[in-house]
This record gives sequence, C-alpha cells and structure tokens, in this order.
Amino acid sequence: MFPPNLVQAAGFHYRTVLITPTAEQEEAYRQKIGNDSAKIPVHMFEISGQYKENSNITGLVVFSIVFGIVIGMMKDQGKILLQFFTAMSEAVMHLTRIVIWLSPVGVCFLIAAKILELKSFSVLLGQLGMYFVTVMLGIMLHGFVVLVLIYMVIVRELPFRYIANISQPLATAFGTSSSSAALPLTIAALEEKNGVDPRVARFVLPIGATINMDGTALYEAVAAIFIAQVRGVSLGIGSIIAISITATAASIGAAGIPQAGLVTMVMVLDTVGLPAEDVSLIIAIDWLLDRFRTTINVLGDSLGAGIVNHLSKHELAKIPPATDMMPAKADMGENGIEATAM
Repeated sequence: MFPPNLVQAAGFHYRTVLITPTAEQEEAYRQKIGNDSAKIPVHMFEISGQYKENSNITGLVVFSIVFGIVIGMMKDQGKILLQFFTAMSEAVMHLTRIVIWLSPVGVCFLIAAKILELKSFSVLLGQLGMYFVTVMLGIMLHGFVVLVLIYMVIVRELPFRYIANISQPLATAFGTSSSSAALPLTIAALEEKNGVDPRVARFVLPIGATINMDGTALYEAVAAIFIAQVRGVSLGIGSIIAISITATAASIGAAGIPQAGLVTMVMVLDTVGLPAEDVSLIIAIDWLLDRFRTTINVLGDSLGAGIVNHLSKHELAKIPPATDMMPAKADMGENGIEATAM
C-alpha cells in the first residue's frame, strides 16, 4: 500500500518468497525424528522477498489518493499540478482511442496464435471436457445471471445496453487475458458511453482490477476440486468450504496479468494437501479459461462501477465538478449524467 519507490511500483511489486530447505537439511530432519517420509515443517523454510514484474496498483492508488488530498489542501498553489495531471490523463485517453481502432486485429491474431500452438485440439477437449464445461457454466451463470440480477435490483433497469457499450473492453480483456491491460479502455467506455461519473470510474475500476477477481475465485475452486477428483482424493463439505474461502482470498492477491491464477492456485491446493505440481493437469487449457474469467472480472468491475454511480449520484450532484481543470467533456450517458474528464 505504501511503495518505497513510485517509479518501481509502476512496473514491479514486492512479494514474499519461501525458500525451501536443502536436501541435506531435509534428510537431517527426517533422521532426527525417525521418519523417512515426514513432511518438512513450515518453520524450517526461510522467509525472503523479491520484486516481481507487475504493477503495484494498490500502492499507486493509495499514493494517488493521498497526493490528491494534498493537492486539494494546497488550493490555488496546487492548480498547476492539477492541470498537469489532467492534461496527462486526457493525452492517455486520446491514445487509448487510437488503440481501440486497432485492437480487433490484434485480438484476432492473439487468439489465433494460441490455437495454432495446440497439437490436438480434439484430444485436449476430450481429456478435460467436463472440467472446461463446468468452469464455463459457473462463469457464465455468475457473469450473466448473478451480476446482472444484482445490477437490475439495485439500479432498477436492464443492463443489456450498458454491457453492449463496454463490448470493446470485454473483447480486449478476452484477447489479452489481463484486466489491467483493459483498464484504460474500460474507464473510457464507462465515461463516454455509459455516462458513469469520472470520479466513480477512475476510483472504482483500478481497485476492482486489483482485488475484484470473481471469475478467478470461481475458477480456482472448481480447478482444485477437479484436481482432487483426478488424484482420487475424497473431499468432505469442510474441505470444499475451505477451498472456496481460500480461493476467494487468493484471487484478491492475484495480479491482473495473464494466467496469474495459476500462481495463487498453489495456495488453494495446499489447503487440501494436494501437491503444487498438480497445476500441470489444467495448464493445457488454462490459457483459454483465463480469457473467459478475465472477461467476467472486467464485467464485474464495470457493473460495480455502474452500481456505485447510481447509489452516489445524489452525493456527486452536490459536489460541483472542477470545470476549470477539465479541457474535455464526454457525451451524455444513458442515465443523463454528464461524464466529464476528472
């Protein structure tokens, strides 16, 4: 939440690493307790840390909030900084619009390349068909039934046009398997096409891209149960509940990059005593499922921003928009709220 180096936080995030004991240490421990097959206890692992390539979005969001508060406290002295960041934001949005026009071709080739890498698509589907169908059924029910019903109950309107207006970010999420890569497109689509207030979109969506991994949480729970069935491990109701809770917690820490769920899957498998290498059982089709669950992640973020915008519209109306620092305004949205660049 508080990165020591902002430039580094834009490209790397810190993570804790457990260093496994050496073979000699393991052998000495087993000889000491007189059990050749004993597992090495956690306290024998060394705790270290490393910086891994991926943005520390949480840290950047926290710094941005504090920095924005400070600029607001500076009043007239902070206007120059405010205008600088506003102009930079508008430049990025213009660049994003250019990318939008080129993205259909890029997405097409990204998907085609993955299909060509497979040796036998029919054999693959034959081996993992039911697992694939189960995950897809769960993702679709969650994305297009549960999330849609929540939106309809709270906002009191059908979300079909709302979802159609974010088709470009959803396609980008599907093509890149990265909710972070689709974030600028999602912000632009919500502000310009759905009329979501920029103060809501630019606060809710970055946080959602970091911690709202509902599609990943669902996938990891199903994947862990599938691997247990393949290994012949019987799971009771307690184990299934533990898997669900662990998968939800692990998905919050998953990065918004392609196949990040495979990394956090290790935590879920450890919950029921399954070896980490069993992830290889699902890796063959994970690239495809990753695209669908990332799409649902972005859909959930977008519908969540729409719900927050609906619930906050009266409070937002009382706060006058800073028109002096907004060089451009977007079109009127469906709800009649004028979306302006923040």
